[in-house]
Amino acid sequence: MSGFVFSEKPIEIESGEGAYLYGEDGTEYLDFGASYAVASLGHDHPAVTEAVQKQAEKLTYVQASYPVDVRTELYDRLAAVAPDGLENVWLCNSGTEANEAAMKFARSATGRSKIIATKRGFHGRTMGSLAMTWKDKYKEPFEPLAGDVEFVSYGDAEELAEAVDEETAAVFLEPVQGEGGIHPAATEYLKTAREATAEAGAALVFDEIQTGLGRTGTLWACEAAGVEPDILTSAKGIANGLPLGATLVADWIAEEPGNHGSTFSGGPVVCAAANATLETIVEEDVPGHAAAVGEYLKSELEAAAEEHDLPVREVRGQGLMLGIQVKRGANRILKNLAISEGVLALPAGRSVVRLLPPLVVTEDHADEFVAAFTEVLK
Repeated sequence: MSGFVFSEKPIEIESGEGAYLYGEDGTEYLDFGASYAVASLGHDHPAVTEAVQKQAEKLTYVQASYPVDVRTELYDRLAAVAPDGLENVWLCNSGTEANEAAMKFARSATGRSKIIATKRGFHGRTMGSLAMTWKDKYKEPFEPLAGDVEFVSYGDAEELAEAVDEETAAVFLEPVQGEGGIHPAATEYLKTAREATAEAGAALVFDEIQTGLGRTGTLWACEAAGVEPDILTSAKGIANGLPLGATLVADWIAEEPGNHGSTFSGGPVVCAAANATLETIVEEDVPGHAAAVGEYLKSELEAAAEEHDLPVREVRGQGLMLGIQVKRGANRILKNLAISEGVLALPAGRSVVRLLPPLVVTEDHADEFVAAFTEVLK
């Protein structure tokens, strides 16, 4: 049996360029999902492609005990762009691995075991990250999971503050919940999390796997709130399609991280892709572009919903991380968008159409999406 984990869609993709994917039959698809925010600079970005090709000709892999210039460059680059105080970098292969490392580092550094996570939260599918993920449908087949995880209501500052105590190792938060339906956290909620964890001697962990690297209009979503965590996790768009995760930690976490490792930590080819991606994001102010186009897209969606009386309850989110709350099934809308309009997007539950396009999309691309979405809902 092959392909038994993923349910394959009836669209076979052959190539991609910029904001578009192309089927083997030549059909063009506007990609407003970017494979869950992975293609941050769009498909086949020339700077990333060139960096990968050059590194592959030089060295494809050597394990992380041996310094390699391209990996050292990525350590330095991530430390330079990270929120203040997060100068220690651990590289892995995915977001769930980054969160697994964060969980282990926090428990080792604090000597405690209790983890606080949020309802509707999603942190990954490996056993530790899965224990911090809210939905039972992801967890039940694999239980028992890692213990001592407590869930609180997302956005309820009082409940969060009461839950954090002297037994807490870490609080895990997404600054904007993705899988949970695109719910941005209020600034005061994140500030309460910072104050409560600091007072208790616990680690504040921001899961920026989906929100980071310009997606929400700032390089990191937590920047908009002015809140700095003890640990930040990143992945998805960090290497524009190649598998890479990163866990950035404060000095007090790095002093007692415990015994952790990974064979494929910081492969040179993937690091080359990440260096090119990060350099482009910073030098071309991709976060600022995402903020402007995201605001335009949101306003155009709201205007279309009102003008055509579309079954849309709300459009919410930040930058180019938007959720369209619809009155009818999101999956049916997504199927019709793909088949009849050649537009790809994502679900976030049964009633939210999730938009995570490449951060290089333009207002013309936004207009193309709004027109297709309006046609399907009409």
